[in-house]
Amino acid sequence: MGPLMIDIQGLTLCDEDKKLLQNEAVAGVILFSRNYQDVHQLRDLIKQIRAVSSERLLITVDHEGGRVQRFKEGFTLIPPAQAYAKLRDINEAKQLAFDAGWLLAMELIAFDIDLSFAPVLDLGHQCLAIGSRSFHQDAAIATTVASAMIDGMHAAGMKTTGKHFPGHGAVIADSHKETPIDDRDQQAIRHDMQIFVDLIKMGKLDAVMPAHVIYPAFNDKPASGSPFWLKTVLKTQLNFTGVIFSDDLSMEGAAFLGNYTERANAALNAGCDILLACNNREGTLAILDSLDCMTTDKPKTLLSTVHVDYQSLISSDEWQLRHKKLNQLNDEWQYSLNQ
Repeated sequence: MGPLMIDIQGLTLCDEDKKLLQNEAVAGVILFSRNYQDVHQLRDLIKQIRAVSSERLLITVDHEGGRVQRFKEGFTLIPPAQAYAKLRDINEAKQLAFDAGWLLAMELIAFDIDLSFAPVLDLGHQCLAIGSRSFHQDAAIATTVASAMIDGMHAAGMKTTGKHFPGHGAVIADSHKETPIDDRDQQAIRHDMQIFVDLIKMGKLDAVMPAHVIYPAFNDKPASGSPFWLKTVLKTQLNFTGVIFSDDLSMEGAAFLGNYTERANAALNAGCDILLACNNREGTLAILDSLDCMTTDKPKTLLSTVHVDYQSLISSDEWQLRHKKLNQLNDEWQYSLNQ
């Protein structure tokens, strides 16, 4: 496998998609809402991806819940991260977060999808890019609930990706549209980073995705392209040995690092193991040309080895109970938004 995750154009593979998926520099695919019509189409699409690639590619999706859930009809609607501790006491919040982690993972695995980029570990809800995707503004509560969701994902057989290191929650700007700058002092930033520190110590994070955010109190580069944050802090100081994903290199937050080739090189040199390049095919092709035949074993560590039959899953008492509980929480969340 190579180090690049790419997107595809639509509901089925076009000829260019097929050619790209056979490129040795490609590690796998990230799917979006435009790639989903219904469960039957999704199953066919995954089969096409598996058939066209000589290696077992890593198939991924952003499927956190709330406003970031690419597949909806035919899947449990996962509540946003904020809902658990806001609407329930901490013990019930933990149980529901475990249920959500288990459900989202099992349902994706049933369609032969390896990984959801979850959970979000950013603190606070004021950031436009994060908002209700954050579990809480209190680090201890956020760590407790996020840890429970991770346990649920692991119980289902899916690896986890903590994002966005060292913390995206305190900036107002949206890194999809610009490069945010977090001007707080070192103590405040380390406070937000503590959730990553604790979960890494507990051995709960299989992968980490850094933020396209600059923290001038420490460094003049976005964390996603900063050797300080990824090599010095994450790998050396925190002893993180898992996979480091770049966030999407087509986001405007990464533009600070240069053109697409320069962004990819900066991310790799900073310590990223796998690059995401989505929603700009020209940029993806430029990155592929620069990577040549670079290979890595890192993507293979995140492949799911569990096999789940979808019909058997949704017929099980375990699925039906958790599905009902999460539907109820989701209904309460929607009701709270209208008050």
